[in-house]
Amino acid sequence: MPAQQNSTRQRLIQTALELFASQGVTATTTKQIAEAAGVNEVTLFRHFGSKHGLLLAVIEEAAVFTQLGQTLIQQDNQTGNIYQALKDYATACLQALDRVPEVVRSVVGEAGQFPAENREALGRGFTQANHYVAEYFETVINRGQLPTHLPAEKLASLLNGMLLGYAVIEFTSEFHNLWQDRDDFLENLVTLFLHGAVSLSPELTHAAAARINTDSRTTTVAIEKVADLPAYLVHSVLQRVKKLGAQEYAVVYVLFGAGLSPAELVRLERSHYMSDPHQQLLRITHECDRQVSVNQWIMGKRYGSYARNPLTQWLKSRKDNQPALFLNQVGEPLSEPELRQQWQAWTAGLQTPEGQPLAIEQTQQTWCVEMLMRGMSLENLSILTGWDIAKLQPFANRAKEKVALEQAIQLDQKP
Repeated sequence: MPAQQNSTRQRLIQTALELFASQGVTATTTKQIAEAAGVNEVTLFRHFGSKHGLLLAVIEEAAVFTQLGQTLIQQDNQTGNIYQALKDYATACLQALDRVPEVVRSVVGEAGQFPAENREALGRGFTQANHYVAEYFETVINRGQLPTHLPAEKLASLLNGMLLGYAVIEFTSEFHNLWQDRDDFLENLVTLFLHGAVSLSPELTHAAAARINTDSRTTTVAIEKVADLPAYLVHSVLQRVKKLGAQEYAVVYVLFGAGLSPAELVRLERSHYMSDPHQQLLRITHECDRQVSVNQWIMGKRYGSYARNPLTQWLKSRKDNQPALFLNQVGEPLSEPELRQQWQAWTAGLQTPEGQPLAIEQTQQTWCVEMLMRGMSLENLSILTGWDIAKLQPFANRAKEKVALEQAIQLDQKP
């Protein structure tokens, strides 16, 4: 008997969804729903109490609503490309809403007539869909691949709000010139979202997109523009942080001297540091296990020796037992958001030659270009970074460009 009741309930929910979708909530009667479901109207009332009670169940239980947000999680498991994942999710959402246009129209036009519990159910539905998207963003942010000024929940709210706004406009008026077609809307939506809501600066648009769109260990990507920093800016940042404290100086020294990403740096532990009179090494355990040298020479200037440099001085000053290499203000391991916030404070007021704020990702790009200019092969740089050679090719092109410029300047100085 319980199984039969459950079957009747689900049949009524599905039938109501189909009728609401085809003719709207207001125009649909409980008698029509009951007849189409093959039950009497009393059975409908016994299960749901009223039409609005049935609508409440449709909103909360119908698969077309409950499965919307799960699409993005599935995409995350299938691809590391956030651009394609977001576009597929947005497409799936709009396709799901396409199946219930009259429900959308009714919700927009008749929500004021719904009981409070129905409006609450709508809110819960939106919140649940938002939760899946926020979960995806949180995953990407934690991987250190998605620079953002907003928390995951806010980013998800923005995306879902724009999608719902599109559906409302499309389903209530075909007489507009806001976009050419759906593909045009989706393309511009995802582009705007990634390049506006979550990127650090226009200068890093292509580099950040490449970092987001790939697992650097196995996938070939194309970085269209390398945004390395000139020597005078690198030394300006190092001189600034030297005055702030031993850890600040050590952090920036490692960023420019070892070419680590923010995610790799905050995962360093004391045990990952190895040194002797002839070298100092860091073991990187983030994504791919490897070792990298911490250079004394940075952009033509020497910062200490292997025995005495900003990093060794920071370690000698430590009086705690924390295994983490770098700490926050309360003595806990430094997090990536905290590191990014500190970087913004350290570089406040400084600008690139293009007039943009300095982004922390530029330390790694600057290091890559410098290593190539100093004679390192792409194969060896691939070993140190964990990136494939195709991803490093733009850095090689940039290094050649800088070498050519330096040679042209030297030639111009000869009589």
